[in-house]
Amino acid sequence: MKAPPVPQKEGPRINRDIRVREVQLIDAEGQNRGVVEILEALRLSEEDGLDLVEIVPNANPPVCKILDYGKYRFNEQKKAAEARKKQKVVEIKEIKLRPGIDDHDYETKMKAVRRFFEDGDKVKFVLRFRGRELAHQELGFKVLERVKAETAAIAKIELDPSMEGRQMIMILAPK
Repeated sequence: MKAPPVPQKEGPRINRDIRVREVQLIDAEGQNRGVVEILEALRLSEEDGLDLVEIVPNANPPVCKILDYGKYRFNEQKKAAEARKKQKVVEIKEIKLRPGIDDHDYETKMKAVRRFFEDGDKVKFVLRFRGRELAHQELGFKVLERVKAETAAIAKIELDPSMEGRQMIMILAPK
């Protein structure tokens, strides 16, 4: 029977979890104290009523800072939440067309396409062929070429028009 593995803690090591002889110490005021023995660093942090936190564990010796760990964790979570908020998830919007699409219907679809590009989304054009339309694929190709020409200024081609079964597909991404 083996003993279960010791679970790794999330985040930086603090206080007695730091298992090295010497550390590069930065005190509570942000002053560099140089290389200090771990016991001395722990004593200084306890005198200030703060924690010794390992900031750069991969350095030689590791860089530790005297600070309030609760406040440090709160600020890190706040930074992470801010980064998540600024992140934009790119969606792929789908526009369905037909080879014999009317001009007004085409313009309406293109208006939606421009709005999608302004929002930063990719657009997948699906041109469906029904029945004998499949024999006239050049009509569908012309429609997608027209889309490509009209969106050339605001979009780049990510996937050229290609046939997949009974439909022709093209993907455009905003520039």
